[in-house]
Amino acid sequence: MKKYFLTLLIFIGSISLSFAQELTSVSDPVFKAGEQLSYRLKYGFFTAAEADLKVENTDIKYNGHPAYHIIVEGRTAGSFDVFYKVRNRYESYVDEKTLLPYFYAENRHEGSWNHSDKVTFDHETNKITANKGTYPFTGKVFDFVSAYYFARSINVSKLHVGQTFELKYFLDDGINSLGITYVGTEKITCPMGTFNCLKFNPTIMPGRIFKKNSKLYLWITDDENRIPVKAQVEVILGSVTMELTNAKGLKFPLAPLKN
Repeated sequence: MKKYFLTLLIFIGSISLSFAQELTSVSDPVFKAGEQLSYRLKYGFFTAAEADLKVENTDIKYNGHPAYHIIVEGRTAGSFDVFYKVRNRYESYVDEKTLLPYFYAENRHEGSWNHSDKVTFDHETNKITANKGTYPFTGKVFDFVSAYYFARSINVSKLHVGQTFELKYFLDDGINSLGITYVGTEKITCPMGTFNCLKFNPTIMPGRIFKKNSKLYLWITDDENRIPVKAQVEVILGSVTMELTNAKGLKFPLAPLKN
């Protein structure tokens, strides 16, 4: 149970359960090299984990195309770190223009459980090659890190309440599908201030972690940055909340609402 629960915490902090409209080409990324985001994940009133996301330039090119190097690191905190230490690192190399992934690597240490993987995306042959085999795919498929950054750059100006989307990503030796429904707009307060946000409801499956009627909600700034500032979900024992605690190196100014 602990492994699944804490993996969930890091997963929410890392991917922030991104949304997507029509998976067409992005015209202009909303982020740039040097962007750094930090999140705090709370289980009830206790800080359970922290996650950092950063975008870097790299000299590595894929088929002659320049790429961004995106790094996500997650770790348990406080008493959670004493009883069940988690140190997870995820890396993705994505095309600077299309934001499609070329290469993804993960290194996860959760208590006594360890897992690593190296994944190559070939968008010409539509094949994913990972440590455990080759996986054919159709359409656009991401690792969950590149999915987050691609989704942020999709035009959301024509969204309407109740509209549902689907995003495909590769994780844990398989291609997964995530459904997301646009709920509306809402003002949300986090440690960085109060922001006008777009509200989404990603689909979750009941099981070891979630209650039968659990709802996961995600709030993203309704501005040019489109940064997730908060996520909240009920679990079998209590609730988990993610909050943005720091943001720097942004492409556009982040402007909290004035009190």
